[in-house]
Amino acid sequence: MTINHLDRRTVLRGAAIVAAGAGLAACGDDAASPAATSSAAPTTTATAIGSFSEAPAAPVESSDATDAGSAENALGQAADVPVGSGVIFEDAKVVVTQPTAGSFKAFSAVCTHQGCLVSKIETDKILCNCHGSSFSITDGSVLGGPAPTPLPAQDISVDAGNIRLGSS
Repeated sequence: MTINHLDRRTVLRGAAIVAAGAGLAACGDDAASPAATSSAAPTTTATAIGSFSEAPAAPVESSDATDAGSAENALGQAADVPVGSGVIFEDAKVVVTQPTAGSFKAFSAVCTHQGCLVSKIETDKILCNCHGSSFSITDGSVLGGPAPTPLPAQDISVDAGNIRLGSS
């Protein structure tokens, strides 16, 4: 019986090649094209935050959807935002809440911890499932988790039952 012995360098070289190949394959999967990362219809999740607020330093208005005109700035219907809760508009990266009847607020849906989109709203909290941060539906302040700062406020307007990004 013949036993082939491999020297340490050959084994390490082979392991490095396998690891590099796996890393490249993973990068290829994560580096999806913009077309692959956008969805045709906005996804919403119930959430709530009250009253109009100023836009943050890095406003969502930089997206193509908000530059196109007032029809493109439409997020949804005010009637779809539950009182004491809210809705996450993932495509626009905005959370709109209604802490009290008729009082709407909007915040960036991008968590201030590591940039994940917030995922849901439970009771009076906006939650980010990536690392457990939670934010107030009334002012976007940090309620818990590793997030260092509040969710930035966004300008919205409510006109004829329609919620739009930006002021009217």
